[in-house]
Amino acid sequence: MCGFSGYFGTVRDGRALLGRMTAAIAHRGPDEQGFFTTKAAGLGHARLSIVGLGDGQQPMSDATGDLTIAFNGEIFNYVELREQLRAKGRHFRTASDTEVILHLYDEMGEDCVSALNGDFAFALWDGRRRRMVLARDRMGVRPLFYTRQGERLYFASEIKALLQAPDVAAEIDPVALDQIFTLWAPIAPRTAFRNIYELEPASLMIVQEGSVSTRPYWSLEYPDRDAPPRHRDERAAAEELRALLTEATRIRMRADVPVGAYLSGGLDSSITSALAAGMAPGGLRTFSVTFDSAEHD
Repeated sequence: MCGFSGYFGTVRDGRALLGRMTAAIAHRGPDEQGFFTTKAAGLGHARLSIVGLGDGQQPMSDATGDLTIAFNGEIFNYVELREQLRAKGRHFRTASDTEVILHLYDEMGEDCVSALNGDFAFALWDGRRRRMVLARDRMGVRPLFYTRQGERLYFASEIKALLQAPDVAAEIDPVALDQIFTLWAPIAPRTAFRNIYELEPASLMIVQEGSVSTRPYWSLEYPDRDAPPRHRDERAAAEELRALLTEATRIRMRADVPVGAYLSGGLDSSITSALAAGMAPGGLRTFSVTFDSAEHD
């Protein structure tokens, strides 16, 4: 888990603002902090080192200095993507998955998100086009919030960072409050705070001077109700499910630090831990949480 913050538009003393915003989410990235500012935009990052421990500092810029990214998450297929990009003549300066996104964006523009297999949220400053690109993973695992104040856009991994901006107020949204009492959570893009929103899962936001556009880049597909089942053989279906789970677990084991698992007592964590145990060279450490109160444990 990392955290980032940023803005688009002209602000007073952007470096100090980023310092306050990033400090508010320092718990997300205790290893180090980094900052990037231009006249039109700024990015701050609090890092928890997982991949590329020695050379994955953020915000990270490409060799030209035109592209700069602040990224939270993991790109599980970054090894394969890096090899594909190298085959096209791309040269990498780091071992991090962050740099893969920069090169992929340089190749494909914002459509690069379609090639990413991972949990991610990122903000990418495109200095050539003078625009900020915000993106969130397909299932919305990694958070990303934003607010517009006049000509300025602020964004961050947590709302508390947005509240550090001088013109952002913490006011309850009564519609969202009704949704929380009814559904346990506000309906995206609303949050509990008035005029503060979350970027919806599988969405892109493109911000340029005078314009803000948001669009989905992926959606779930459901089979036709009357379509024949893919598998009539239960054994074949079980084998495919096991293969998919095994591969999904394998690519999530890529890290430059020890990998552990949280055992909640449910079926999903038990299955993934069982699969991961055979892939951890030094053994898999697992963790559980208990409560002193028996009724809550």
